[in-house]
Amino acid sequence: MVRRILRRLFLAAVILAAIPVVLTLLYTVVTPVSTRMAWRTVTLQGVTRTPVALNQVARAVPATLIASEDARFCAHRGVDWRELLAVIDDEDGPSRGASTLPMQVARNLFLWQGDTGPTAIVRKALEIPLAMLIDVVWTKRRMMEIYLNIAEWGPGGEFGIEAGAQRAFRKSASELGAREAALLVSILPNPIRRSASAPGTGVRRKAAIISRRAASADTSCL
Repeated sequence: MVRRILRRLFLAAVILAAIPVVLTLLYTVVTPVSTRMAWRTVTLQGVTRTPVALNQVARAVPATLIASEDARFCAHRGVDWRELLAVIDDEDGPSRGASTLPMQVARNLFLWQGDTGPTAIVRKALEIPLAMLIDVVWTKRRMMEIYLNIAEWGPGGEFGIEAGAQRAFRKSASELGAREAALLVSILPNPIRRSASAPGTGVRRKAAIISRRAASADTSCL
């Protein structure tokens, strides 16, 4: 009986581990749906999204995103170990995040959102191997394209940079200027309480900072 249970548990673990591998391979050619989008669809809350290729997005957007979220995006292999170790060694505790763009993509596609405490630590531990997996399978360009198409950019179920640009500025993602790109990036990860079209002081301040950083952001892998 014990052996039978252990075999079943092992089989279940293998299946669970295989799911993200299969989906990652599928997502090399298929635009994915995030867990947040799936939840809104199942609960009949509505989703607005128009998938776009990376070459249909203004260059200012990925540059600004890298400057804000993951300065070494083009250099690391899914996980920025230098930044992660710095957070762990911080004597004041993990007061800053160390989630790379691949880790954020892994969370949005395969894991859960918005919790704290022990479950958040478990989630972070799962993000690391998943981020390394997708970095091996996808090019950096594909990873950026997927991020821009699954990020939540509005309180009404607006997902993806095209829907975000249309909601905030009534224009296509290809027409965004540097300031507009910075404002859109600055409302992440909480577009429910922050607005790019009517930015508060904090959003404007953050946008100004990352606009300056974007000028020297490494986008060579895109």
